[in-house]
Amino acid sequence: MKTLEILTPEDKQGIDLPRLLEDEQGAQGKKKLYIESYGCQMNFSDSEIVASIMREKGFATTSSPDDADLVLLNTCAIRDNAEQKVRNRLSTFVSLKRRKPDTTIGVLGCMAERLKAKLLEEEKIVDMVVGPDAYRDLPRLLEEVETGQKAVNVFLSKEETYADIAPVRLNTNGVTAFISIMRGCDNMCSFCVVPFTRGRERSRDAHSIVKEAEELFNQGYREVTLLGQNVDSYKWTSEDGTEHINFAHLLEKVALVHPDLRVRFSTSHPKDITDEVLYTMKKYDNVCNYIHLPAQSGNSRVLKIMNRTYDREWYMNRVDAIRRILGEDCGISQDMIAGFCTETEEEHRDTLTLMEYVKYDYGYMFAYSERPGTPAAKKFVDDIPEEVKKRRLNEIIALQQQHSMERNQMAIGKVHRVLVEGTSKRSTEHLQGRNDQNKVVVFPKHHFEKGQYVNVLVTDCTAATLLGEPVLSED
Repeated sequence: MKTLEILTPEDKQGIDLPRLLEDEQGAQGKKKLYIESYGCQMNFSDSEIVASIMREKGFATTSSPDDADLVLLNTCAIRDNAEQKVRNRLSTFVSLKRRKPDTTIGVLGCMAERLKAKLLEEEKIVDMVVGPDAYRDLPRLLEEVETGQKAVNVFLSKEETYADIAPVRLNTNGVTAFISIMRGCDNMCSFCVVPFTRGRERSRDAHSIVKEAEELFNQGYREVTLLGQNVDSYKWTSEDGTEHINFAHLLEKVALVHPDLRVRFSTSHPKDITDEVLYTMKKYDNVCNYIHLPAQSGNSRVLKIMNRTYDREWYMNRVDAIRRILGEDCGISQDMIAGFCTETEEEHRDTLTLMEYVKYDYGYMFAYSERPGTPAAKKFVDDIPEEVKKRRLNEIIALQQQHSMERNQMAIGKVHRVLVEGTSKRSTEHLQGRNDQNKVVVFPKHHFEKGQYVNVLVTDCTAATLLGEPVLSED
């Protein structure tokens, strides 16, 4: 997820602005693929897998849909707003289809899995619909489209992890990269479509993950993020039964690739994150002190009907463990839902008091949006008026803004090790990168370059960004 300290619902969906994969060198004479990703980091990672599969079939990627033979949208279904963005984007391709009727347009990912063939009926310009476990079938589906047929594959697999496919690292800063370690989700949170769009949980071969991390480091990357819907439930056993690797073991193996390779992970589930993981983070300096720990609510009754499988006290216990083992400086971020079914004002206040207890560094905050087919949609009435949801959400956002500023002010006067990711968006004379706690740090460029680690003395901050000066060596 993009590093923003405060994310409203609109902001988080704003992350879904087209992420364009570009690799136009050596593309002359080849068919062209244009792909955009919407939603979570997993979709961005999946798009790199898709690009790899299509490259094997002779496709180069392009930065312009007008130049493309194949246009793919890799979609999100977590909220209605996310799906509407995709529908709006598809409408902009109507004129392209008129000018170039041979252009194939496909919808991939979670929205494709949720709507299946119905999407072809609703969006006439769409030629193929492909679920997250069917990307290997893309070349065959494309051949089917080329015969004049519409094509659909939304089969969900119990085994597919794409472990043997080397992702094409496109639209990259050359410094940070994602590594998918597992797919699917076994947690049936009542508000969530992910188990229905990404299938059952399965973990990738640990050796393939370590190998990918080694290759990335050798290519010049200096940070990897291990991705999964619930990384803490990662578990892999070798075919001969001699190796049993949980997430703490995997984290250690990746950390040992090289001390200069930073390791992050997302997302943790409060019911599964263990002290063993926390002690592994403490043991290795290159495992970043930052944990995304979605709460969703601060009230135990609401958590129960959300089927989160923990209560307020359990969550606070996990936060206490983080602070005890990793210290007060460890960054913690949250997901919060305002106005879930039947939530009372008192229960909403429990969310605010949980936020006061934790003091999150930043968060991803939403008003509840009912998703068709989820347990919540089947069992509960979406009975909180929109104006109440909006007001509760605004209260959550305002409190998070306050806490983000407080947490960032704690960084002032301290030196932070920052991995430079590129030039600041506001000034070519400044660089930006992230510190251990996943916070953006902006500082004067001097002689430093992308991919370097720089010690930066933080001198000021906003709620979203740390500002500082590099600590220059005297020689």
